[in-house]
Amino acid sequence: MTFESLGIIDPIVKALHEQGYTRPTPIQEQSIPTLLNGRDLLGAAQTGTGKTCAFAVPILQHLQKRNLPKDKAVRALIVAPTRELALQISESFTAYGKYTHLKNTVIFGGVNQNKQTRALQRGVDILVATPGRLLDLIGQGYISLDQIEYFVLDEADHMLDMGFIHDIRKILKLLPQKRQSLFFSATMSKDAVQLSRQILGKPEKVEIKPQQTTAERVEQAVYFVGKKSKRKLLLHLLKTEDMDSTLVFSRTKHGADRIVRQLNKAKIAAAAIHGNKSQNARQRALGKFKDGEINVLVATDIAARGIDVDELSHVVNYDLPNVPETYVHRIGRTGRAKASGVAMSFCDVVEKDYLKDIQKLIDERIPVVEEHPFVASLEDEAEASLKSKQNNGSRHGGRNRNKKRNNNKRRNNRRNKR
Repeated sequence: MTFESLGIIDPIVKALHEQGYTRPTPIQEQSIPTLLNGRDLLGAAQTGTGKTCAFAVPILQHLQKRNLPKDKAVRALIVAPTRELALQISESFTAYGKYTHLKNTVIFGGVNQNKQTRALQRGVDILVATPGRLLDLIGQGYISLDQIEYFVLDEADHMLDMGFIHDIRKILKLLPQKRQSLFFSATMSKDAVQLSRQILGKPEKVEIKPQQTTAERVEQAVYFVGKKSKRKLLLHLLKTEDMDSTLVFSRTKHGADRIVRQLNKAKIAAAAIHGNKSQNARQRALGKFKDGEINVLVATDIAARGIDVDELSHVVNYDLPNVPETYVHRIGRTGRAKASGVAMSFCDVVEKDYLKDIQKLIDERIPVVEEHPFVASLEDEAEASLKSKQNNGSRHGGRNRNKKRNNNKRRNNRRNKR
């Protein structure tokens, strides 16, 4: 099965191939034809099954094939529970729609709204949003949902857990009755089923049940290590373990580049892929990795989306992700289908809370490798704790200085008025 055989138009197929997508996943294979036929969809699928592509591609195709009026109206709305997921969905729409004329933007709370409202005023076809900021900007008159033709509620179970049910109901009241609706949830609780009935008409149901959970397929291990010793630990493992093809995850683009420089200096062939790399550079690096010219590929999470490597022996979490679902995405890359793999995670003292969240999500404790040359010392932990306190203190100090400065200004203004 190929994307071409699903009836995807050439501009989108070209973009998918550039992202490394060669074959549709089961949820894509089952969902895309249904959505292209205009049916509502109820999707029950675990994280990491490729559901973003499953709904993004049909929406892009529907809108691209139409001669949309130039009224700057939003035609498709995707609502997600978290900022991180909303950003990932928006970036996916940008990647898959690279060769279309369609525009998308993402809005979420916790940041200044000016950049987001400017994008809305310029006009977008597809809007990805978290519930709170969406309702806020609707209330301010920046967004109208009158012309919505496609509505997606993603990770509905997560949405309900976070208490967004009232916001979702407010949004539903603002949507046109005539629309295509999609509802995705990893689990189908009683509340999720009830909510889906409020959103969907007579939907097709797609349910993807993995034969094994990611945790069962992948051999996992965590190494407690000082932040400054992570590079040494990575080199040690690459030289002492049988790691044929290794995908290393870095939290930042600059971090990925730094890891590659350190590996190359140690005569280990490696390359980085991230958002600052051109598409050609990313494709070259991925091609060398697939062909075995290099054994180590260092990537950020967004850049790694779409990497399709059949026999990936190891995943290394050089930096633990602060979103536990991201961990599942990462390690699943070495446990696809019936294959097994190894996932190694480096954890410094600051990342221990991330580890707790990950273990809670996967419902198991990850085995700790206690014997390695770079076990975090008490000095490492004390240094990290001190830096954390200093950073917090400087932030509080800055706030206190600003408060004092403002108080002085108010006193001087009162004197001048007298």
